[in-house]
Amino acid sequence: MLIRFATYRSKTSLATRLITSVITVAGIVGLAGCDNAQSRTPVNSESQKHEASSSSATVTKNESQLQQMLAANLAESGITAKITSVTATSMPNIYWVKAEGLPAFFTDATGQYVVQGDIIKVGGAKPEHISANLQAQDAKASLATIDKKDMIIFPAKGQTKAAIYVFTDADCGYCRKFHSEIDEINALGIEVRYLPWPRSEQTMPTMEKIWCSSDRKKALTDAKLGMPINSPTCSNPVRKIYALGANLGINGTPAVFDTEGHQLGGYLPPAELAQALNLK
Repeated sequence: MLIRFATYRSKTSLATRLITSVITVAGIVGLAGCDNAQSRTPVNSESQKHEASSSSATVTKNESQLQQMLAANLAESGITAKITSVTATSMPNIYWVKAEGLPAFFTDATGQYVVQGDIIKVGGAKPEHISANLQAQDAKASLATIDKKDMIIFPAKGQTKAAIYVFTDADCGYCRKFHSEIDEINALGIEVRYLPWPRSEQTMPTMEKIWCSSDRKKALTDAKLGMPINSPTCSNPVRKIYALGANLGINGTPAVFDTEGHQLGGYLPPAELAQALNLK
């Protein structure tokens, strides 16, 4: 079984919030993107307290009981999180966990260990991407709940061959580079559905102004060129979509997903983006 932890350049992962260190078996993959300035403070862990007794811990098959055990262990380590579901996976004694305010992650049958990253089963005809498949299912369902009126859509030119969701911020360098190539991306038959994801409270007002503008597409383009945005305040979906993205594990921009919920990466040049979407 191969475990790989994928990160953006300079980003802070969920593991930093939950445990003080992780062991990567297969290495780290960097994705081009801007990090989230709000997620840089690590949470102290008291995992050593649990490790001493882990060898004698009783394995439970009761998911409800495991949910309570995990919540208690997180609380003892100073992490307050409401666990919403614990689901058995195809891996023995490994469970998929969803929690409010945290990206989904794995835990063992004792609820003492947290694993975030790619888990791939080998030994069959081809590798089985267990974590990626689970994450994609969650992302697809979550993205489907967003009304198109809450997106800023740059349609494909000619035939629409694919669509992508792009969580973006106004002042992120890689987001600006991506947007500077929007015409080329659209010309490849790719529809771009922008979603707001301000990386800090400092950019939150700008993103809200963009989504409150009468011409959102122009406002977004102007903001990415460094121009000020003036618009009246309004009821907008920025904070709601930000929370949705955080629950998907996003902590950097751009974060690009296909319509099946697979995260394609951070910034990708147009040709590589088309390749990732299997476009000819």
